[in-house]
Amino acid sequence: MSTSDNNERVARCFREDGGRTVATLARAVRDLDLAEDALQDAYLAALERWPRDGFPARPSAWILATARNRAIDRLRRERAGREKLERLAALEPNAPSSESDEDPMGAVPDDRLGLIFACCHPALGIEARIALTLRTLAGLTVEEIADAFLVPHATMAQRLVRVKRKIRESVIPFDVPPAERLPERLDDVCTVLYLIFNEGYAATAGDRLVRRELCDEAIRFGRILAALMPQEPEVMGLLALMLYLDARRDARVAPDGTPVLLADQDREKWDRAKIAEADDLLARASRHHVPGPYQLQAAIAHLHVSAASASDVDWHAVAELYGHLERFTPSPVVALNRAVAIGFADGPAAALAALDALPRETLVPYHHYHVARADALERLGRGDEARASYAAALERAQNAAERAYLRTKLGSPA
Repeated sequence: MSTSDNNERVARCFREDGGRTVATLARAVRDLDLAEDALQDAYLAALERWPRDGFPARPSAWILATARNRAIDRLRRERAGREKLERLAALEPNAPSSESDEDPMGAVPDDRLGLIFACCHPALGIEARIALTLRTLAGLTVEEIADAFLVPHATMAQRLVRVKRKIRESVIPFDVPPAERLPERLDDVCTVLYLIFNEGYAATAGDRLVRRELCDEAIRFGRILAALMPQEPEVMGLLALMLYLDARRDARVAPDGTPVLLADQDREKWDRAKIAEADDLLARASRHHVPGPYQLQAAIAHLHVSAASASDVDWHAVAELYGHLERFTPSPVVALNRAVAIGFADGPAAALAALDALPRETLVPYHHYHVARADALERLGRGDEARASYAAALERAQNAAERAYLRTKLGSPA
């Protein structure tokens, strides 16, 4: 196996298990910095040893054991408190944290979900705590998080440095709040799960359009959260939304890895069990009569999956729901989606007019904006302008599958 193949295998293990390992270590020592540093040490050791000595049968257990030992070494060198050392020494590296009989993190029955609640500390700014959680526990890169917030990569990197410094200097405790105070952090936790799912549903970069492991993890967290807080309609709405979107997973990617647009998807490949589960969740949420952004997005997704065919989608209703969503959560991306819906409801000229009314300076770096313009221009017969917009999208897209699709629209070789 080549060096690059070895490195990719280690990197994949990091992406899939890094967040779980950090959560397990942080649970034991209540020290996020120490957990992160120990994890980095463990993966550096893996990059050195695994290609030479062979890959272990249980890579995640090897990483956890090595990270635990590195954390113990650091604590001994720094003459840290005996309590942290005792917790680490008692940590069983072969037992996945999700299988533990006890709940050391208190009110939340999952290490990583518990640490998401802990990271969403009110002493931190809202974007900072969400970004920190996505970086530390979901394993998203700085670039992926920056793209989710539509900010420059350097800005997000600086933001993460500042929030880590504040945690360290202010000695902010990373403990899970008691059950009666969980609702105070619920909005942030839902945002984290939503962004984790989004990165899995449409990966920002890499060679895959869908990162299934992130979608599966976000849905797993969503189910735990719904069981933990069964009277929260927005939690039901979020889980319904993720299930509706994930139900289309197998129809969204062509055999060559390029994306298949919603209108062209084979609806026989959609997972009807997930759709039925989502329908039930959305109906239960609506009975609370407390609408919210996740319920609105789930209602939009429901309109798509309940239509017999793409031509039967009620685009006027979709556009109207996006209008309601924009009032709840005004953002350029919501406005962009509404403009696209208007285009399917009222025609490409209406789409172009709606797109031209958007805050261009915010959306220009976002390749989906240029794709939406290209589609409207193409349907208006303005081929040269459409090609220019597809070219602009290609310049900005980072995901290899999306780039391949855009090249086909331009008639360029892959």
